[in-house]
Amino acid sequence: MNRMRKIQGAQFLVIILCALALKLHYATASADQLRWILGPTTALVELLSGSSFQFESYAGYMSSDHRLLVAASCAGVNFMLTAFLMLTLRVLLRDRSTVLSWRFIPLLAAFAYITTIIANTIRICVALWLQHVSDDLRRLSWGQLHRIEGIIIYFGFLLLLFVLTEKDGTQESTGFVRKMGFTLIVYYSTTLIIPLLNGSYRDRGFFEHSVVVLILPLIMASLLVALRSLWPKPGPGTWSN
Repeated sequence: MNRMRKIQGAQFLVIILCALALKLHYATASADQLRWILGPTTALVELLSGSSFQFESYAGYMSSDHRLLVAASCAGVNFMLTAFLMLTLRVLLRDRSTVLSWRFIPLLAAFAYITTIIANTIRICVALWLQHVSDDLRRLSWGQLHRIEGIIIYFGFLLLLFVLTEKDGTQESTGFVRKMGFTLIVYYSTTLIIPLLNGSYRDRGFFEHSVVVLILPLIMASLLVALRSLWPKPGPGTWSN
């Protein structure tokens, strides 16, 4: 038992150190240093949207019409960090009675990376579409639309990961809500608490941003919980995984 706890503690430490290393890298990285995630994302955007982009050193990928720049801030690394923490920490918490192979950490890191590219591709494609929406149909500024779109897509994919990796679909509603609460805590930690600790509260627009970040995911999580309550429950003798 003591050996198992030591291994689990070491795995937890490695997960946190990996997350910190990724966060520190992203904090100082230029677009050139983020081509490992910007490049595949932009290639998928070109494939799905038909738009073409050209890489400009230290700036990012500029669309051919010069209306959209896929810059370092569009890399989605914060989402990748959130997804990685949510996936790995849930596995550690769920399987506390067994010693897990160390390979689950790089495997889930790769899963978070692939999911980030897909989520970011959809976000950029939606942003391209929003550019062509008539101003008469838009009640919000471009910045507000971009923020809301990003939160809905990123947190939506986080919820998708949560559902896909939910091991026991037959558990009581309280257990489902508790795990959903854990997902929200991880999300708020990376999107609100860490930026606050870094001094983002000095930014005049952070309050508006934080309100939207706080409320929208809460609504989306509540909708998922409500939908889950409508899922059919297996009857006696029903086989399930």
